[in-house]
Amino acid sequence: MITRKHGKHFCFTWFFKRAPMIAAFLIIGLFPFSAKALDILLGTGEPGTFSHFTGRTICRMINKFSDDLTCKTVVAPDDVHNITNLRGGALDIGLIDSRLLYDAINKTGYFKFFDISYENLRTLFPLYDIPVTLVVRRDAGITSLEALKGKRINTGAPISLENLAFDTIMKAKNWSKADFSLIQELPASQSQDTMAFCYGTVQAMVHIGVHPDRSLQQLLERCKASLANMDDNDIEKLVNDHPALFKTNITVDTYPSQPKGVTTFGTRMTLVTSDALDAQTVYKIIDVIYKNQKRLRGAHQAFSSFTVRATQKNDAGIQAHPGAVKFFSEHGL
Repeated sequence: MITRKHGKHFCFTWFFKRAPMIAAFLIIGLFPFSAKALDILLGTGEPGTFSHFTGRTICRMINKFSDDLTCKTVVAPDDVHNITNLRGGALDIGLIDSRLLYDAINKTGYFKFFDISYENLRTLFPLYDIPVTLVVRRDAGITSLEALKGKRINTGAPISLENLAFDTIMKAKNWSKADFSLIQELPASQSQDTMAFCYGTVQAMVHIGVHPDRSLQQLLERCKASLANMDDNDIEKLVNDHPALFKTNITVDTYPSQPKGVTTFGTRMTLVTSDALDAQTVYKIIDVIYKNQKRLRGAHQAFSSFTVRATQKNDAGIQAHPGAVKFFSEHGL
């Protein structure tokens, strides 16, 4: 016969001997997971950037709607870090600007003197446009890109995206610095560029980024600014000739103080991987996002026209991943 004292001792002994097993069953019951789940590392920009916001949105989607994939974002200071980590295998997928991808594979731009091959990189699909926006003062009389000649402009800090974009515009228009009354290269840090614009030191400035942009909206409202149209024959030829550039529109409803839509050009943020990631995994990633396109379109206005589709202009040495080719072929995309 087991006395109460001995019975209590027996229960405690039984419980502690089996505690690890009980805990394991509780964990599995409360937090189910697949033993075969594959961890996906997605490279993005730093917190606060639209790239990071996009990466987190995609990872949440994968984690919620995929049974055998888990996703985690890995931040980097710029796309050069991400594209190099993709090439070396430290990342599985990453958000890469189309022009940077083109330059890396073709050894142009930033990568002209890099002794590294990026030919193992493969695309999945484009995510959103990154327009080049020309912001002008309303009292400057700049109603078109051609009217920019002779004006005072800030082109952004040297080697910045803004500076590179304006250099591209000047080459397309066959302009030189002598065609402007003033060219400044003020950075965005400490609002140096916007202060010069608002005080009238410069009459125009280049802005790179998705729309709508809260800081740009404040500039339009407080500093008598508007967005200039860059739809002309030279830009049309530039876009047609460059595999990484695309024509894009900033719709009339983007900013309350902007009375009409604007046509411009820019690059596209693209989901990229390497040929080391297997086709089945790439197929699953695309499938999850394809089935949840509506969720992504509702995440931000920049995704309002998003649809999963094959990367365009793949004639510049930039190849689509076999898993992406298979998916788009089977879905007629």
